[in-house]
Amino acid sequence: MTALKIIFWICVFLVFYTYIGYGMLLWVLVQIKRFVRGKAAQRDLPADDVLPHVTFMICAYNEQDIVDMKMENTLQLDYPHDKLHIMWVTDGSTDQTNERLAQYPEVEVVFTPERKGKTAALNHGISQVHSEITVMTDANTIVNPEAIREIVRCFQDPRVACVAGEKRVMARNDGQSAAEGEGLYWKYESALKRMDSELYSAMGAAGELNAIRTKFYQPMPETALLDDFVMSMRMVDQGYKIAYTSDAYAMEYGSADLTEESKRKRRIAAGGLQSIWWLRQMMNPFRRPIVAFQFVSHRVLRWSITPIALIALIPLNVALVFLKAGTVYNFIWLLQILFYLAAFASWLLEKQGRKSRLLYVPYYFLFMNLNVFRGMKYLSTHKTSGAWEKAKRG
Repeated sequence: MTALKIIFWICVFLVFYTYIGYGMLLWVLVQIKRFVRGKAAQRDLPADDVLPHVTFMICAYNEQDIVDMKMENTLQLDYPHDKLHIMWVTDGSTDQTNERLAQYPEVEVVFTPERKGKTAALNHGISQVHSEITVMTDANTIVNPEAIREIVRCFQDPRVACVAGEKRVMARNDGQSAAEGEGLYWKYESALKRMDSELYSAMGAAGELNAIRTKFYQPMPETALLDDFVMSMRMVDQGYKIAYTSDAYAMEYGSADLTEESKRKRRIAAGGLQSIWWLRQMMNPFRRPIVAFQFVSHRVLRWSITPIALIALIPLNVALVFLKAGTVYNFIWLLQILFYLAAFASWLLEKQGRKSRLLYVPYYFLFMNLNVFRGMKYLSTHKTSGAWEKAKRG
């Protein structure tokens, strides 16, 4: 029974630490750093005449329906027009994307007839970039007008090789569960990124909005499923930092429903597992201790063993209850029952077109973790291609 108890408490610790404990510990460490060194002052933005040239890159596949929306937003960016170069990289598009882009003379179109996936598009596109900074964003996002200036401000720190903007998720309709669940997740994720960045470096940049010093880009294998994460973390592995700023943000609608959201989650989980293996040297605490601590705590655990620990708690807890291990195990088993009943009740309400915000939290949490297992299967079937099926947005 002792061995069973030890395994049980290890699983409890992993689940708690991964989703709550790391955030708490990170907050404490950031407060200590502020006390010892003071809060870092915001760097000044250079005058317009010395601002660096920036390439604003959009990778796209069959995006004819949103070209005009994206270009309207792009042309509203507050940055000197003679220093902002707009590039669309169209990866095997078979619709009217290129024809629509031809209506905008300020746009450089880099076209590849064969669809190879976003990573291949990035490799091709960045090989054509000549500016000091490359800002990357998705075709379906709306970027705030001040974004590029705020990103350039972050690059005033010579230790920063990549800047991660904030992702904000919008729901097209009130009560759109997938979008609201995704939005809640990203609010927490953004808080972690902000503290990670202040402690040392953010752990990865999201493809919705990020920027790099172009010279540090390393071409990636075209099979990469999380190109943005691998690209940015390679720069951390070189000794540079990823700065995070919420003053540069990209807004997009959440997934149309949980079926579409599942497509995203399992691809992200598969890409996470792939990335862990490719970046495994970063887990070595003797190379860069702080990076290893942040990488394992924020990324590795949630993409690997913690979902397994979460599921393992069920049979372990049942066994300890039947073995009459003690009141604490009975209490935790009761909490587990309530948690899964709440998730099930939320699922039933979802089927009926209704929703409880309180019950939805355990439902979405469980949904996220179950998709890690689906991601394992996804990875086994996508070893030779980085292309994926796009999730429909709300």
